[in-house]
Amino acid sequence: MDLVAGIDLGATQTKFGLVNRKGELFAYQSIPTDTSVSYEEFFFTLSQKIKKLDVPVNGDFNITGVGVGTPTGNYIHGTIENASNLNWPDHIPVAKLLENYFSLPVSVCNDANAAAIGELMFGVAKGKKNFICITLGTGLGSGIVLDGKVVLGKEGHAGELGHITAVPEGRDCACGRKGCLETYASATGIVRTVIENSESELKKSLLYKDKDNLDARIITSAASQGDEIALQAFDDTGKILGRKLADVVAILNTELIILSGGLAKSGELIRKPVIKYMNEHLLNIFQGSVEVKLSEISSKNTSILGTAAFMWLKIENMSTLSTSTA
Repeated sequence: MDLVAGIDLGATQTKFGLVNRKGELFAYQSIPTDTSVSYEEFFFTLSQKIKKLDVPVNGDFNITGVGVGTPTGNYIHGTIENASNLNWPDHIPVAKLLENYFSLPVSVCNDANAAAIGELMFGVAKGKKNFICITLGTGLGSGIVLDGKVVLGKEGHAGELGHITAVPEGRDCACGRKGCLETYASATGIVRTVIENSESELKKSLLYKDKDNLDARIITSAASQGDEIALQAFDDTGKILGRKLADVVAILNTELIILSGGLAKSGELIRKPVIKYMNEHLLNIFQGSVEVKLSEISSKNTSILGTAAFMWLKIENMSTLSTSTA
């Protein structure tokens, strides 16, 4: 059996597994993304763990390639470039490094593009040709598919929706700018929204006891119990994201928007306000033409499947990828 190693390299955790052509995940593991060591040391450790994965299949298996999805991963150059959430140099030759460690072909892509390909091949975007996949994790990423092809742009950086300005002169962003969308609409952004409440307001909330250790899961739990501050945080987040998605639809004329990643696990708590505010700001000609869906493969590690799918496409020399701009 031929398998591809799919790697989802995030700011805090790196998840990886082995995937066949049908998108079935046969092994899975995760490790902390340790940026206290050099990137060479980290990727060597990662490669050794992948080689030792236990695969519960009958008969022999063969790893035929390695796919990597990561913030600012560049498919064209095989590099990670200027990742604001990773404490490593601005230019990391990941493909070349892993090719040396594995003696196999390697495909590197933006993690949001990986999620989009995962949805296209294995998820809710099957049969769709024009959609955008929004990943709501530590930051906000977006993978754009137009006319059935992933949009990469001239240098491979198309889709940096997380770094468009949502609030002029707003919150500081790790990229060095202010008011970026991901500082409001992400798992970390919603925490910042809650923390901005006054001490007296927080004391009325279920969140107060966790105020020094908040994360999106805690806020989701409180909102599910009817906590007003948590519910308001979801509404505020959905408002900012929905308005920006209305702009995206006006530019790209997408038929589907997929919400994926950690914050999307809150389900209708985030989807409903996003739909509400997006529809309020949609141009008339687009009203009723755009679906907003939650990823159904988040729990199956969308980005791992997507990075593996990128690698399968490379191996099979398919024409799904395009370097045309939006």
